[in-house]
Amino acid sequence: MAKVETKIKDFDVIRRPLVTEKSQLKSGDAQYFFEVLMTATKDDVKRAVSSVFNVKVKAVNTLVRKGKKRRFKGREGIQSDRKIAMVSLEAGQVIELGVGV
Repeated sequence: MAKVETKIKDFDVIRRPLVTEKSQLKSGDAQYFFEVLMTATKDDVKRAVSSVFNVKVKAVNTLVRKGKKRRFKGREGIQSDRKIAMVSLEAGQVIELGVGV
């Protein structure tokens, strides 16, 4: 059976921006962190960030953070896995994440 390729919409690829101490330090170097869909590729992330924020993307690095085991009310569970994208922008490009909040 042939593999069916589905088109992911740009707004669905980016789940949320990650705002941490590390991401705030890296934003000065034009590098931003986003939580993205687990099925999204680097090309999907690059296209989504370019179209949503109107910037030129230089490079995209991704990592998968495995979910941790947690115990709640005597039952053990596992947190969901997360895929994080580190997006580097071209020189002079800026994303305003805190505007309008």
